[in-house]
Amino acid sequence: MRVGQGRKRPLTVHDLNQLLLVCSLVLLVAVAAVRISSRSGLPSLLVYLGIGIAMGQDGIGDIHFDNAELTQVIGYAALVVILAEGGLGTKWKEIKPALPAATALALVGVAVSVGVTATAAHHLIGLEWRQALIVGAIVSSTDAAAVFSVLRKIPLPARVTGTLEAESGFNDAPVVILVVSFSMAGPIEHWYALIGEIALELAIGAAIGIAVGLLGSWGLRHVALPASGLYPIAVMAIAVTAYAAGALAHGSGFLAVYLASMVMGNAKLPHWPATRGFADGVGWIAQIGMFVLLGLLVTPHELGDDIVPALVIGMVLTMVARPLSVVLCLTPFRVPWQEQTLMSWAGLRGAVPIILATIPMVEGVEASRRIFNIVFVLVVVYTLVQGPTLPWLARKLRLGDGTEAADLGIESAPLERLRGHLLSVAIPEGSKMHGVEINELRLPAGAAVTLVVREGQSFVPLPTTVLRRGDELLVVATDPVRDAAERRLRAVGHGGKLAGWLGTNGGDAGR
Repeated sequence: MRVGQGRKRPLTVHDLNQLLLVCSLVLLVAVAAVRISSRSGLPSLLVYLGIGIAMGQDGIGDIHFDNAELTQVIGYAALVVILAEGGLGTKWKEIKPALPAATALALVGVAVSVGVTATAAHHLIGLEWRQALIVGAIVSSTDAAAVFSVLRKIPLPARVTGTLEAESGFNDAPVVILVVSFSMAGPIEHWYALIGEIALELAIGAAIGIAVGLLGSWGLRHVALPASGLYPIAVMAIAVTAYAAGALAHGSGFLAVYLASMVMGNAKLPHWPATRGFADGVGWIAQIGMFVLLGLLVTPHELGDDIVPALVIGMVLTMVARPLSVVLCLTPFRVPWQEQTLMSWAGLRGAVPIILATIPMVEGVEASRRIFNIVFVLVVVYTLVQGPTLPWLARKLRLGDGTEAADLGIESAPLERLRGHLLSVAIPEGSKMHGVEINELRLPAGAAVTLVVREGQSFVPLPTTVLRRGDELLVVATDPVRDAAERRLRAVGHGGKLAGWLGTNGGDAGR
């Protein structure tokens, strides 16, 4: 079947029903694939790409799809949603200490990576300088979602996770500007002017994103909507508004949507659990649709000649460009070599590079199809290589030792009328909360453990109830002590009943 080809006729209800059936089946298969990817340790993007390829012209679906412009538009829209979801889930207190290092990686690190990779692509592969620069810029963007999908079960230092998360949110913006600039017709002149343009667009995007986030947060706290289900829609609408406003103002819309979402995500908005769950679901749909579409766009039988170039460029990127950028950017911040090593290897490439590879195709750059194939092969192969080995490397570097306490999974639902919070606390394997009595938690006044769920059975605990691995606790806390209660729970999970007396506090959790 060839998409967009054949005899033109009006769209019928039967056509719509068939389309809905195909879309629903794809979503169901993709959701089931999440389970497969979580068990195998591979980022889910590979599963979704595989679904798209299987539906394509070399697969069982035999769908011929080659509309790069449509793919780019849908990819941009999906990326906006993914960045919004990522910003809403970013905790300011966790990334604040890592912000200078992450900013350096997102700016200076990208420049180093582009330069080294482009030089290798020109001299080793024989690409023209414009094509080499485009490839270098495209693959210099990292994907935190791919990294954390592999490392989600391994406790890591907060500085590592904070740096990787903030870097992935920030580096999309300068990379998009570079790829668009290199793909435009005409000679590349006055590189210093390009740096000034990038700085201006980032400044405009940051200002608009923060302003929209603050105004949106204020409005949502002071305007009572008639239904709780409208709050998640309003939050996502505000995030998309930030992107549109930033782009129309000739700034970085991607940076604007990420910062606006991060501001709202840390503003204690009404009905926050519903908003967070809605954003998470929409983000999954965006990822599934985007990856399936990218899988459809690729033509597997054309990849043979580009496998070796992709492997060579990927080797230089992984073994030279990324480590060099990490060392140059993080050494001034006195980041230990173990953390630098892990962050060098954790530079996974995901959706963004493949989406950006459609830009030169739309702009009509010479050999743009080859650029797309090289990027596609590079992302797939090195995700297969790096993904499964990241947990092993973290353990070898003693950054993810299984004997350490895993970070507690805490979810909060505001009890607005009572100005209180309900915290759900899971005690994972390795947590030092195992064996601690309820009264030894020493929660602040105004917070109490009200229910324990153990092996499917729930009961109201006594002060002498001993907690075990696998327990789930429900903790009620008043608004003034909510953060202090969470810090204390994290501290006990990391340091045991003597946390605080031995110098372990909530701020150290995960370090």
